[in-house]
Amino acid sequence: MLKLFSKFRCANEGLAAIEFAMLLPVMLTLFLGSIEMTDALTCKQKVTGLAATAADLVAQGKAVATSDLSNVFSAVNSIVYPYPNAGVQIVITSVVDNGSGGGKVAWSCAQNTSPRAVNSTVAVPAGVITTGGSVILAEITYPYTSTVASMLKGTTNMASTFYARPRRSAAVTGPSSCP
Repeated sequence: MLKLFSKFRCANEGLAAIEFAMLLPVMLTLFLGSIEMTDALTCKQKVTGLAATAADLVAQGKAVATSDLSNVFSAVNSIVYPYPNAGVQIVITSVVDNGSGGGKVAWSCAQNTSPRAVNSTVAVPAGVITTGGSVILAEITYPYTSTVASMLKGTTNMASTFYARPRRSAAVTGPSSCP
């Protein structure tokens, strides 16, 4: 009996296969996790770029027409490629100084969500709006669905906000109607 135990203790023919079977789930989790993390960070970077692009495009003019906003919405939806653009929520708002360090909405238009109410108060970081000035506020919310973990987590909303000062005037005049 003692001889049998010593043979069993010295046997190592299947040891590599057993170790591989134990490590495979850990290695797959790390591999798929790194792919997922990279994809999510790339998508978040695109969402940040979407907000910056939307605010910058509107801040370039003295006035914005309905067709201009339609073009901005189309451009933003194109930038999100290769991710699906269904459900991208875009809110573009002109925020003017309210005289007490904050801002109020002059006009607002949105896609796939509701715009901000005109004359509503908007909290802005200190120093963003100069006295008597205005900013264009772009808010983007993107419903990110993981390609790897879609069965586990579902959808995660990625959001970004960007402020841009008008370049050619104190304030950008809004459209007659929203697209």
